[in-house]
Amino acid sequence: IGDKHLLDDAIRGMVSGLDPHSEYLDDDAYKSLLMNTSGEFGGVGIEVTPEYGILKVVTPIDDTPAAKGGVKSGDYIVSIDGKLVSEMSLQDAVDKMRGKAGSQVILTVLRKGEKLPITFKLHRQIIKITSIKSKILDHRFGYIRITQFQEPTAKLMRDAIIELKAKNQGKLDGIILDLRNNPGGLLETAVQVTDAFLNSKNK
Repeated sequence: IGDKHLLDDAIRGMVSGLDPHSEYLDDDAYKSLLMNTSGEFGGVGIEVTPEYGILKVVTPIDDTPAAKGGVKSGDYIVSIDGKLVSEMSLQDAVDKMRGKAGSQVILTVLRKGEKLPITFKLHRQIIKITSIKSKILDHRFGYIRITQFQEPTAKLMRDAIIELKAKNQGKLDGIILDLRNNPGGLLETAVQVTDAFLNSKNK
């Protein structure tokens, strides 16, 4: 094992001991993070987190092969293409689920309430993460769903509010901000979203 490999593993170990939210990012992991927050990639569209040595599905991204195929929040991915997730690093597992659009990946998952594992045969597609979805409800209220906090999310949300008002004769009785199954993202963006609804006089 080379010195760089040993050093990277040592840093990972030190950082993982800080708290559950800290993680060491090498070059490949950082590029993956940038794709998730600002770009697009070939994959099945699942936000995951390591738990019990396997992968827990935080949420399937809307309108992706995973969501359409029936993968649910709370599922545990135990194998990818027949290889055990417990024998992979998080980055290796994520990389294995990604690939060329149109290619197939087989996920085996455990689901609460199901006695036997469930197998999903999914075909990858280009995942373009749209962080904002909006519509008018009952001709009175604006509905805005934020699927995750990406770099352009705050601006997209403000644009969506303006568009909803324009569609509703310049007036809204209120706004429903839907954050269900939002796995998080960029802290600065989350602050910008909050800032759109608050001012310095709020306590």
